[in-house]
Amino acid sequence: QVMLVESGGGQVQAGGSLTLSCAASGLTSGNYAMAWFRQAPGKERDFLAGHSWGGGGAYYPHSVKGRFTISRENTKSAVNLQMNSLKPEDTAVYYCAARRDYTGQFYYTRAEFDFWGQGTQVTVSS
Repeated sequence: QVMLVESGGGQVQAGGSLTLSCAASGLTSGNYAMAWFRQAPGKERDFLAGHSWGGGGAYYPHSVKGRFTISRENTKSAVNLQMNSLKPEDTAVYYCAARRDYTGQFYYTRAEFDFWGQGTQVTVSS
């Protein structure tokens, strides 16, 4: 059984930083892509950062590039999201996602990921 558990959310003032962590269990093959998404009330779940399997590395949408950094710890089956220069509009529930992968390609949409965490709330106050 695959489980993803996020941690590290909380409240921070605008301009501050937070690091989210996601611990994965059950992905025994080791060949999987991971990503972070977020969803604000009444809005779609948006892609924030991804990390491909193999040597492809990290990738981001333009909206967060330079502020958010995803890092992966394969030995711990974990992925982190470092968020800097946070803004009130970053307030949302943040989700970790994973999918089995053997190609190393990049995935960007909610439908492409099979496993999800329960989410962690991030609130940025002005």
